[in-house]
Amino acid sequence: MRLDPLPSIATTLPAQLLTVALNFVLPPRCASCGVQTGSTGGLCTKCWIQARFIAAPQCSQCGYPFELDFGEGVRCGPCLSRPPYFDRARAAVAYDDRIGHIVIAFKHGDRADLAPGLAAWMRRAGGELLQDADLVAPVPLHRRRLFSRRYNQSSLLGQPLARAAGIPFIGDLVIRQRETDSQGHLSPAARRRNVEGAFHVAAHHKDMLKDKRVLLIDDVLTTGATVNAIARRLKREGARAVDVLTVTRVVRETNVS
Repeated sequence: MRLDPLPSIATTLPAQLLTVALNFVLPPRCASCGVQTGSTGGLCTKCWIQARFIAAPQCSQCGYPFELDFGEGVRCGPCLSRPPYFDRARAAVAYDDRIGHIVIAFKHGDRADLAPGLAAWMRRAGGELLQDADLVAPVPLHRRRLFSRRYNQSSLLGQPLARAAGIPFIGDLVIRQRETDSQGHLSPAARRRNVEGAFHVAAHHKDMLKDKRVLLIDDVLTTGATVNAIARRLKREGARAVDVLTVTRVVRETNVS
């Protein structure tokens, strides 16, 4: 199955012919398992069927999927016991090994070509968030990590989403002022400590932030510590609300904390 790019990303006839030629020389393969497919940057039928795309019923705040439908406006236990600073979070698909392979290739394997298709997934999952947002901003990388990676994957996702919604994309709204340890091996409590005080709002954007609803873009939501820290900072600087939209999120017994 194909990861359809956003409608706003137009292709010319020469570009289409070039794509056909490239596909003939280098047949497109599944972004997850690598088997040959009919389109570049897509998933094979098997991987598409096995992907767990997230939809209602889900927590009205963090977007954690529920097994049963409890009605609208219901929050999960962790959001009730420790409310996040962000207002709503949504993700397109549940994280597993297949989706993880795509995310790792996108972040660390120079597969920036995957961004339009992943953004299309996000647009379907977070249409309401995009409709309500005043502006879109990426979760920032520290400058040293950005230099080594050469691009911020969250920016590559956020730019086409903002264009499709017709709202501003502010790539430098939030600055990561100190380099943090990788969150992957840390406990939820350690993740919170790791990002505490790590972010600030760029001085030249503070005035325009007042009373705005910000949509934060990231690739993966695990415990939510990073986006929660950013949401807290944005609200301290005057943002009215902060929503979060990601490609994927971890679904397990331990929820956002």
